[in-house]
Amino acid sequence: MTTTALATPPETKMDPARRMSAAAAETCELIVDPAVHANQKQIDAAFARLRAEDPLAWCEPEVFRPFWAATKHADIMEISRQNQLFTNGEREILSLKWTEEKVYADTGGPHLLKTLVQLDDPMHYKLRHLTQDWFMPQNVKRREDAVRSIAKEFVDRMEDFGGSCDFQQDVALHYPLRVIMQILGVPEEDEPLMLKLTQEMFGAADEDLARNPEALASQDAESGLAALQETLAQFFMYFTSITSDRRAHPKDDVSTVIANGQIDGEQIGDLEAMSYYIIVAAAGHDTTSASTGGGVLAMLQDGGQLAKMQSDPAAYSRTAVDEAIRWTTPVKHFMRTAQDDYELRGKKILKGESILLCYPSGNRDEEVFDDPYTFKVDRSPNKIISFGHGGHMCLGMHLARLEMQALYEELFSRVKSIELDGEPSFIKANFVGGPKSIPVRYTF
Repeated sequence: MTTTALATPPETKMDPARRMSAAAAETCELIVDPAVHANQKQIDAAFARLRAEDPLAWCEPEVFRPFWAATKHADIMEISRQNQLFTNGEREILSLKWTEEKVYADTGGPHLLKTLVQLDDPMHYKLRHLTQDWFMPQNVKRREDAVRSIAKEFVDRMEDFGGSCDFQQDVALHYPLRVIMQILGVPEEDEPLMLKLTQEMFGAADEDLARNPEALASQDAESGLAALQETLAQFFMYFTSITSDRRAHPKDDVSTVIANGQIDGEQIGDLEAMSYYIIVAAAGHDTTSASTGGGVLAMLQDGGQLAKMQSDPAAYSRTAVDEAIRWTTPVKHFMRTAQDDYELRGKKILKGESILLCYPSGNRDEEVFDDPYTFKVDRSPNKIISFGHGGHMCLGMHLARLEMQALYEELFSRVKSIELDGEPSFIKANFVGGPKSIPVRYTF
């Protein structure tokens, strides 16, 4: 890994007397490891130990700047609802120390993009409200017939495969992609490009998805960052063309809203616009794909839950959707930075220190979820934290729920039998991930 001296982000204020607990010392390297997140039993065990022994743990992983790991549902909620005190702008996700320094040296700031994820109020609020109407329940409801039509198309395709397919690769990946691309206004023929770029961005630590797997194998941070920049450049080129078209020829789609968006009477900046396209195009389908496949896989691994779903798909699909989102938790974390000292669980978080919000752990919290390691299609209540909380709650959560519900109802009302036809595999990712392959055989 390159070690050339670079311009660095502002120094984090840290208490020199702070020490890691035994639990943190033995688990913090695990919870940041992309490969561990591809092993459900291993990541569950790591988080379970932290919740039990050190629920707000001080972590000092080798190649990351230190942070607090919040693993309890209540603590994640408490931090998330205080958007002025715990902000996104300094550090929104885990990045290697070297990468952070390089980005800061190149841009003068901590980020390559300015999406809703990286921004704080008031700009976050203003940009979010440009497209928010598109994703509100009443407008999502108007798209229900179109979404159900797409769901039927993909179950038809499954039937045409003749009894076997890879559910993740053939159905779960492409169905939410089609839905969000129609909303965004991207032509169907460009969907493979959008999928490829999304997988390169979120799957950068997985050898099957990375743009430059050789750099990944050699742990070459510089080449890894260059690969990410190349992926973002392709996104930028594509959506620059979209912007020009929508300014000249407005349509009834989200791209038109972004291309012509204004904040305080001024056209939004190019970086903000490109970032907005990317967050809708990528996060708008990848997380839903992961949860869709993750829920189906969980049912295939528990015959009783599968039988219950097949007995009445219309009755169980709504609760099964939230359970799939809890079970899979496709967004593994976001980070917040304290703007003032704050006491939590008897510990003092100092101004400038970062907190890792560990969503998979919050979704397995024994104090909130009865029997959290069991998938239940009828779980209710289900206080999932997968969509976040507070001002940064997921913009597309209503659409995601509708998509999954439509597909589950269509699939389980038609398929007579379905079972695994091989070992499933998972994406190596510590930020966004889920199933990579779910081989199945079935009859209609």
